[in-house]
Amino acid sequence: MKAVLPLVAALAFSTLAQAGAVNEITSTAADRSGTAVTVYNDNLALVKEQRKLNLPAGPVRLSLREVSAQLQAETALLRAVTGKPITLIEQNFDFDLLTPQKLLDKYVGREVMVIRTNPINGAETREKATVLAAGQGTVLRFADRIETGVPGRIVYDSVPPNLRDRPTLSVLFDGAGGNQTVELSYLTGGLSWKADYVAELAADGKSLDLSGWVTLTNSSGASYDNANLQLVAGTVNRVANQQPMTLGKMARAEMMDSAAAAPREESLSDYHLYTFDRPTTLAENQTKQLALLSASNVPAEREYLLAGAEYYYQSRYDTLGEKLKPAVFLIFQNRGSQLSKPLPAGTVRAYARDSQGAAQFVGEDHIEHTAKNETVRLRLGEAFDITAERKQTSYKRINDRVVETSYRIVIRNAKPEKTVVKVQEPLPGDWEITQESQKHTKTSAHTEQWNVVIPAEGSTTLEYTARVKW
Repeated sequence: MKAVLPLVAALAFSTLAQAGAVNEITSTAADRSGTAVTVYNDNLALVKEQRKLNLPAGPVRLSLREVSAQLQAETALLRAVTGKPITLIEQNFDFDLLTPQKLLDKYVGREVMVIRTNPINGAETREKATVLAAGQGTVLRFADRIETGVPGRIVYDSVPPNLRDRPTLSVLFDGAGGNQTVELSYLTGGLSWKADYVAELAADGKSLDLSGWVTLTNSSGASYDNANLQLVAGTVNRVANQQPMTLGKMARAEMMDSAAAAPREESLSDYHLYTFDRPTTLAENQTKQLALLSASNVPAEREYLLAGAEYYYQSRYDTLGEKLKPAVFLIFQNRGSQLSKPLPAGTVRAYARDSQGAAQFVGEDHIEHTAKNETVRLRLGEAFDITAERKQTSYKRINDRVVETSYRIVIRNAKPEKTVVKVQEPLPGDWEITQESQKHTKTSAHTEQWNVVIPAEGSTTLEYTARVKW
C-alpha cells in the first residue's frame, strides 16, 4: 500500500493536468539570478542556472525558455533553492522551433487565409484554403480549385502549442507557491573549448615567451550572460551513441576578450579544473578567447632529428635518399616559477623576430594534455640549411636469418655555426652494431642514435655496420 500511494497521487496529478486545472507559468532569461557553465573538451558542458519565480500553489506547468537547443533532456534537473521542495511529475523538451516552413507543415489538413495583392491597383483579396501538402511543395485546396505553390501571403490563426520560437523545457510539478528560487541544471552539446598557445623565440633561440589562450565556441542555440565559467581539461568517459539534438548549421561570430585574467587551476578527480574569477558572457553563435597563462624567459633548445626506417635493413639498396631534411624541434620544460602548471591540449604556434624586429611565423604543432614538470616537444618543420645523403654501402646475407649491412650518411651544414644532428635508426629483430665511426646510444630496444656534430659550413660522415637477426 505504501508503494502504491505515490503512484496513485502522480496519476491523479496527471489527470488534473490533462483536465486543464494546472497553472501555467513562463520563465525567460530575464528571471535568471545566476548562471554557471562548466565546459569540457569534447563538445559537452554542464549548465546551472538559478531563476527567481513567483509560483502559484498546487500543480504548475513551468515553461523554462531560452535553454540550450542541444539540451540533453534526460540530464535535466530542477530543484528548489529557497522555499519548500517541489515534486517533479513530468518534463518535456520542445526543440521544434518556429520557422515559416515548420508553421506551414503543422497546418497540413487545416485551414489558412491566403491574401493576394493586385499588382496594378494594390487591392487585397482574401480567400480561405486548406493546406493539403507542404513537404515537397505547397498544395492548397480552395473552394473551387487546387493550387500549388504559395500564391500570396498566408495568414495563420494561431501558433501550434508544440512549436516554440525558442528552445523550451516544460516541467510539470507540485509546489507550495510564493516567491522561490529554483535551480535548473543540465548537460548540453554545442559548447566546447580548446587551448591555443603563442611561443615567441628569443634572438639566440635559447629561451621563449609563452602565452596561452582559451578559445570557447558556443553553438548551443542559447546565450549565457554573466556566467561563472569553469573549464575541465581531460578526457571524460561518455556512453557511446549519445548524440545531442541539433538545430542545423550555426553561424559564428568572433570576439577577443583580452582583459580576462588568467584562471585559477586545481585538480578535480583525475582532471584539471580552471576557474575564471570574472564572469563572462557566452553569446549564441560566438567564438570567444580568454587569457589562460603567460610566462617569459622559459629556457628552450632546438633539436635537429634525422630519422631512418626499418625497411632499410630488409634488402639490398643503393641510395636511400639525397638532400634529406632533418626535422626541427623546439623543446622546453613545463617547470619553473612561471610555468609548473598543467597545460591543456592545444596548438602551439611559434614566432621568431627578423632583423627588423618583426615577428615571423616559424611553425606550429599540437600538444596533448601536459602535466607539470613534463617536457614539451614541438615539431616546427624541416631544416633548410642542413641536408643529408644516405647510402647502403654493403649488404651480406650470413644465413637465412642473419644479414649484415653497412651505411654511410653524409650530413652537410650551410649554417655559419656548428650544429648537432640526432641520427635515429630503428632496427628490426635482434641487432648489434659491429662497426661505427662514432659511438651510438641505444635509446630503446629497437632504436639506436648518434649525436653527430657538423662544423660551420662543413660536413660530417657517419658510417656504421649493423648485424640483424630475424
